Amino acid sequence: MSRNLLTLTIGKQKSIALIAHDAKKADLMEWCEEHKDILSKHFLCGTGTTARMITDKTGLPVKGYNSGPLGGDQQVGAKIVEGRIDFVIFFSDPLTAAPHDPDVKALLRIAQVYDIPIANNRATADFLITSSLMNEEYDHDVIDFQRNVAERANTL
Repeated sequence: MSRNLLTLTIGKQKSIALIAHDAKKADLMEWCEEHKDILSKHFLCGTGTTARMITDKTGLPVKGYNSGPLGGDQQVGAKIVEGRIDFVIFFSDPLTAAPHDPDVKALLRIAQVYDIPIANNRATADFLITSSLMNEEYDHDVIDFQRNVAERANTL
């Protein structure tokens, strides 16, 4: 079975998901404040408490989904699949176990499957947000899932 690819384009205006574990929320809010001028040019969304805190602290409009433990990570993953989120900043806490770790792993996996930029720490977020690609369209290849399903259905 061939792995046929489909070229998708991330537009000049990115749809950016902002997520942080509790111990990293202050860091993410500080980072958002530092990069407010860049972030203001893009559509922002995030998981519940984080989205609300960023809006309150920075004034940036951030569409909120559920909090992570209540399905917010899965909502963000679903939006990635739908092509409605194309960039993720997720300040995760590697030193504290979270009850929704399987959801976090699923989100990271779906970001990989759909080949979208994802930053898990400040250094990576700094590199991504200051990249010249933030101001350009970006073409990337993903598996053509509809074609893949059709081929599998014909061979099984």
